[in-house]
Amino acid sequence: MALQRLGDAVMPALWTLAVEWLGDGPLVQRAVAAGICEPRLLRTPEDAGRAVDVLDKITAAVAGTDPGLRRTEEFRVLRHGLGYCWSVAVAAAPDKGFGYLEKWAVSQDKDVRWILRENLKKARLARADQAACERLAARLEEPGE
Repeated sequence: MALQRLGDAVMPALWTLAVEWLGDGPLVQRAVAAGICEPRLLRTPEDAGRAVDVLDKITAAVAGTDPGLRRTEEFRVLRHGLGYCWSVAVAAAPDKGFGYLEKWAVSQDKDVRWILRENLKKARLARADQAACERLAARLEEPGE
């Protein structure tokens, strides 16, 4: 919530911190995702686009996580947060956001696929682009890892 308040006051400062903290651990990445994925902060195309860029980088970190670390509480918290954050950002930047979701839908990573499936349950995504949601859902029905 502190990151959201920072964004309310000085959005460029929020983006600076978000980028600086991307390389930190799962709990910090989860805080970044939750901090930037607030609809009131994503009203401009630039901010919405930045949000999906940041989520793409966090999702890449998830995909690159060692299997042993995936059983940690910290990883579980990050994965759970990404299970809704993508839908907020994509609803604000549907063209760019659905492009990223399409990219991640071909991943064989079971956690990435879970994150996408969870986001597809959110009505805000269907409102943004029903056809894209249907394509993604069909892609995710294909066997994963």
